[in-house]
Amino acid sequence: MKIERFVLGPVMANCYVVSDNGEAVIIDPGFRSNSVCDYIKEISLKVKMILLTHGHFDHILGAKYFSDKYSAKIAIGEGDKMMPLRRDLNGADRCGLLHYEPFKADIELKEGDEIKFGSITFKVIETPGHSPGGLCFYTQGYLFCGDTVFKGNIGRADLTGGDFDTLISSIKNKIYALPDDTVIYCGHEDNTTVAYEKKNNYYVRG
Repeated sequence: MKIERFVLGPVMANCYVVSDNGEAVIIDPGFRSNSVCDYIKEISLKVKMILLTHGHFDHILGAKYFSDKYSAKIAIGEGDKMMPLRRDLNGADRCGLLHYEPFKADIELKEGDEIKFGSITFKVIETPGHSPGGLCFYTQGYLFCGDTVFKGNIGRADLTGGDFDTLISSIKNKIYALPDDTVIYCGHEDNTTVAYEKKNNYYVRG
């Protein structure tokens, strides 16, 4: 499995292209990007799906573009299904994005669903709190968590549909239940690990 990170969009969100055996998924394309397209072309990847950890504008702005370009379906958590359709829910209004184009995701994901590409299987883990339908994507040793947790910190819970207690519960009961050596790929800034967060996270100790 190969993981390539791109920092995209007006608030510098992490987008990941995860590939194996010539097939790939794009996680949280927060903006359309020539760099992402060049990378996919350079190593001849077939994009199987666009995966959204949650529905905030900074993680979804490029989803429709990449979906159309690669004929790949867009998948989002059931609880966030309305967010790409409503700029008042996804934050585009709040940030003054005048040209946001609403779209409907093709697939609604829930706890325990599986996404397969190459020889990789991602398990879907529901982690609400930052948003109602927040998701993580897990395969042994690796977790893509969106804005659920950051290195030493957690995602905001004061946006529309967020809830602090729910977010803390998601981190404690879902993310901290994974093996300590699991590498966490966050929605912003640097990677971390389950072990590091259990010991060092300001809000949630394991």
